[in-house]
Formats: sequence, structure tokens, C-alpha cells
Amino acid sequence: MEKEKFFYDNKIVRNFAIATLIWGVVGMTVGLIIAFQLVTPDMNMGSQYTTFGRLRPLHTNAVIFAFVGNAIFMGLYYSLQRLCKARMFSDTLSKLHFWGWQLIIVLAAITLPLGLTTSKEYAELEWPIDILIAVVWVIFAINMFGTIIKRREKHMYVAIWFYIATVVTVAVLHIVNSIEIPAGLFKSYPVYAGVQDALVQWWYGHNAVAFFLTTPFLGLMYYFLPKAANRPIYSYRLSIVHFWSLIFIYIWAGPHHLLYTALPDWAQSLGTVFSIMLIAPSWGGMFNGLLTLRGAWDKVREEPVLKFMVVAVTCYGMATFEGPMLSLKNVNAIAHFTDWIVAHVHVGALGWNGFLIFGILYWLVPKMYNTKLYSNKLANTHFWLGTLGIVFYAVAMYWSGLTQSLMWKEFTPEGVLRYPNFLETVLQIIPMYAIRGIGGALYLTGVLIGVYNLYKTAKAGELVANEPAEAHQMNLMDETLKNERQKEKKHRWLESKPTQFAILATVVILIGGLAEIIPTYLIKSNVPTISSVKPLTPLELQGRDIYIREGCVSCHSQMIRPFRSETERYGEYSKAGEFVYDHPFLWGSKRTGPDLAREGGKYPDLWHFNHMLDPITMSPGSIMPKYPWLFSQDLNLSSTETKINSLRKVGVPYPEGFEKIANEELMIQADSITANLIRNGAPAESNKEIIALIAYLQRLGTDIKVNQKNQTVK
Repeated sequence: MEKEKFFYDNKIVRNFAIATLIWGVVGMTVGLIIAFQLVTPDMNMGSQYTTFGRLRPLHTNAVIFAFVGNAIFMGLYYSLQRLCKARMFSDTLSKLHFWGWQLIIVLAAITLPLGLTTSKEYAELEWPIDILIAVVWVIFAINMFGTIIKRREKHMYVAIWFYIATVVTVAVLHIVNSIEIPAGLFKSYPVYAGVQDALVQWWYGHNAVAFFLTTPFLGLMYYFLPKAANRPIYSYRLSIVHFWSLIFIYIWAGPHHLLYTALPDWAQSLGTVFSIMLIAPSWGGMFNGLLTLRGAWDKVREEPVLKFMVVAVTCYGMATFEGPMLSLKNVNAIAHFTDWIVAHVHVGALGWNGFLIFGILYWLVPKMYNTKLYSNKLANTHFWLGTLGIVFYAVAMYWSGLTQSLMWKEFTPEGVLRYPNFLETVLQIIPMYAIRGIGGALYLTGVLIGVYNLYKTAKAGELVANEPAEAHQMNLMDETLKNERQKEKKHRWLESKPTQFAILATVVILIGGLAEIIPTYLIKSNVPTISSVKPLTPLELQGRDIYIREGCVSCHSQMIRPFRSETERYGEYSKAGEFVYDHPFLWGSKRTGPDLAREGGKYPDLWHFNHMLDPITMSPGSIMPKYPWLFSQDLNLSSTETKINSLRKVGVPYPEGFEKIANEELMIQADSITANLIRNGAPAESNKEIIALIAYLQRLGTDIKVNQKNQTVK
């Protein structure tokens, strides 16, 4: 039988490559700006749209979903066509996928600086954009599975397994974590509350790292590393073990982000156990990648592509060893809420994801443009600047995290905190923040050199938009499969059945999630209620939404862990029952500022008024930005009724009809706070946003502080 002739679509690959580079520069530039804002807060330029709290989610979304996301699609569209020996299923779907994904990124870039956010890390986008993400992901899935179905190569290579696991798992994660009730066009509340919301969020957050930043990149590694080294993958059997054990174990590990919190102990323990187990498949993948270079290590000295890939795989190994170590309770007690976690994340993002992306780009772009790389010297310069940038960044943040954590926990011989003022611990690590910024600048400089090098490479050649190829029909391949080893036959059969493979992968990833999430809903004792905990007043509710809008959760936790160093500093440790009306939960993951769980009544209203207007008047040396717009912007009372109704739908017990009188109660409380401020000489106005924020801050933790003697736990 004659071979069939067809064409690979390189144009869609080129488009995703360009988007990767553009959004990479944008996302990293925003990251650099907010890094230096922690050294010089005035770098927020005095605008509410460029403060740390609003730009931080823009940075994470731009790097994760724009830079890394486009790179995934670039590599997947290139490799999938060649592994399947088929053009993509539909050029129209490819274009819809590309432009739909860019539209999502643009909407994120507009809404996040406007403060339109859910506050849930890596899932900050509001509900209309969530729906758009789901639609675009379905388009991508149809296009990918359509290509696999019409393939000419019966055997699905290991890279395709990881692509399938990515598509089905990301869909499940996004849908489950995004179930929310709208409270306006760009406002929503999750159906989950407090402990359940925290568990679902970090089940999503951890597995977004696993199935968006890891599994697709492992698929890319399994395709591009052997291609670049011109060597077959080291072990096919290790690939099988690596794949199935990784996707099964990864999904259980999310609760390790919530150690020592109000999450039930059994869930924390499950997270720890599976995190430790995760070392084995993760390092199995790393060794499979590095050992692929056996006999070809001499090439690493000469070829920048392999340099990038080797460092990328090494960073993967480092990050996947460090992650399980951080899930140990004794290590977590030191590292959590500190810059140590920031270092851990960036070793993965800058090293594993960033370096693998540029290794692929340096290999792929010359091939698509039928030319040679413009300059190996520039590529090597990029490599060394990037490596140096990672070292500067990571070492500074490890040092900063360890220093601050030890200062938080240090007691004098008399048994009192040596550093009771939180700010004192921040001032000690500002030089580390400056070094982190320098590391980021070095890395970004390398990226800009890389962009220039790739641009010149493309200019020197011409895009082969439709690359000719030919292959036999699939049934000829059936004959070759008969000669394969008997012991591999069962999995070989599965590798030829994409539908069964996708179903089995879905079942495997669902087991862990269901086992952890369902009991927290069905077993009431997991979240004991506290009778004195009541819903927020309308003014406090509006204040909470301003707290969310300004991204305060990026720097302040609301979770006091049961350590003496924390109860001495902040007060009684946090209980699960305190958060039963929190939609969303606001426990946070980083303490650039102090915990606020017991902030209510700690300072007078006037202190908060002056602190938000100019933080250094109350806390000399503070790196918190000013919030002058809260004093000039009117509180939006038109949204109160909708918010009350939406929260009632998700279980907050506001009485029927309360929404009609909510604004009257709101103004009574606002007038009371304003009168108190005016008595103390502050030029306050009761209709301004600052009044609502003060009301919320003064409520935090008071439900159990005020009524501690009378409360009952059920």
C-alpha cells in the first residue's frame, strides 16, 4: 500500500510560540515590578491599578496561563501531529483555540488590575471568564482527541499519555473549583465555605501545578529531549510506571498546603503521606529524562538546547524533592507563610518550565523556519544569565524565609517573644528582597536576549507553514505490533485505545479527590460549629469584598496555627467553626504582613484610618502601600441586596427580607464608625469605602474573642 501524503500545520505552532514570548516578557516584567515594590512601595506609582495586591495575581496568571499555557499548546501542537502522523483534526478549531486563549489572557489583564477577583490563588478570574475558559478548553480537547482518533500511528507514545491526563484533569479541576453563585456581572461567591473551600482550593491549586505545570511538560520532555539529543528515551517500562503512579499519587497531595490549619487532621495526614510517596514517580521521570542523554553528554557542552533542557530536568528533580520535604510537618512549621515557598515555586517555574520552554524554542524555531539558530553565543548568554538569575532569586528567598521564620519563633529567656513587632522581622529581610529583584532582572534580561535571537532566526528563514509528510495507513502498523514483547502487550493494547486510556486516566485521578473532599461534606464532626459565630453585617460584608478586591490576602493570612509563637503574637489559634460563613475562605499562603485573624479590636478605628491612608505614620518603615482611593471612592450600596441574596443561596443564614433593610443597617453602622473617627479628629465620611474596610477589620476574630465565655461548640 502506498504512503499517504499530508501536511503538518506549523502556522498554529508559530502563533503559540509568538504568544509565549510576548506574554512571557509581560508576565515577568510585572513580576519584576512587584518584586521591587516590596523594596520601594512607591513603585506602585500611586495608582490603585498598580498596587502589589492587584498586580500579584496578574503576574501569576500571566506567567502560568499565558507564558506557560501558550508554550504547552505550542509544543503539544507540534509534537502531537508528528506522533500521530496526522495534521491537527481541524484548522478552524486550532484558530478558535488560539484566539480564545488570547482573549482569556487579555480579559485577565484587564479585570485583575481593576480588582475583579475571586481571591482564590491561580483561580482569581471571575465567573464569565471561567465559563469562557471551559469553552476554550473543550475546543482544545475536541481538536486534540480528534487528532488522536484520526492518527496513522496506532501506538500512542508516552508524551500523548501525559497530554491526555492533562486535558481531562484540568477540566475536572477547573469545573469543581469554579462552582460559584454570581452576585453581579463580575462578582461571585463560591458554594464552598471555610474549611471545605480551603480544601477544594488547594486540591485545585496543588494539582494546577501538577497537571498544568508538570504533566504537559513531562509530555514535552519525553518528545523534545530525545529529539534534541538524537537518542531514544531511556526506558519505556519506567515511562509506564512513571505515568500511572504520578497521576494517581499527585491528586492526593493538595492538603499539605494546609498543615497546622483548621483542616481535619486525617486530611492533613493523607496529604503528607502521599506527598512523600510522590518522590518516587517524580524522580523516576527525572532519571528517565537525564539517562536519555547517556552517551551524549559531550553534546551538552556544545549545544545550548541541551543545556537548557538538562538544567530544566534538574530543577524538576530539585522542586519535586523539596515539595515532599515541605509537606513534613516539622519542615512545614518553619517554611510555611515565608519566602521559602516563594523560592520553591520559582525554582520550578523559572527552572523547570522556563528553561524547558526556551530549550524547545531554540530547537523548534530553526526547524519550522528551515534555517539555523541565529546565534549560539546569544543562546549561551541567555542560558548563563537565566541560571545566575535563578540562583540569585532562590538563594535570597531561602535565606529570607528561614531568617524571618526563626525570628517569628524566637523567645527571650524570660519566655516572651524576642521580636513581638512583626514589622521588625520584615525590615531584616528587605535586602533579600532587593537581591531577589536583581535575580529577576538577570533572568528577564536573558529572556529578552532569547526573544531577539529567535526573532533574528525567524527573519533569516521562511516559515514552512504546511510541512509535507507521508505515512502508511494505521492498519500496516498492526503487523509490526504483533512482534512486540509479550509482557508489554497489555499496556500496548491500552496505548492503542485513546478512549479507554482517557477513561482509565480520569478514574485514576478522581479517586484521590473524591476520597478527600466528600468526607468533609458528609461528616459533620469535621467542621464543628461555634454558636457565637454569626454572618457579617452588610457593612462588614462590603468591607470584606474591598479586602478581596485590593488583594490583601496576598500579604496577610487569617489562620493562626497552634504554635506558642503564634498564639503569643496573634491570640487564640483558629478553629474550623469560625469560617463556616466565609465564601471564599481567606486563610492566605504568605505573610508579608502580620496575620489578621484576631485583628478586631486590637487597634482603634483611628489607627486603621491613618494606617490605610499612609502606613508609615502608624508603622514606621512599613512596606505596605498607601490606599488613598478608599477615602475618595463612594461605597457601592446598589450591590448589597444582590450580595445578601447570593450568600443566602450558598448557605449563609441571612433572614428572608433582610436584603431589603440591609442598606439601612449598613448606614447605621457606618455613621457610628464615622462619628467615632470625627470625634478623634479624622475627616471621615460615612459613605466612603474606608469605613466599610474598617468595619470588616474590626470584626475579624471578635466572634469568639468577645463571647469566649458563652460560646458552645457542637
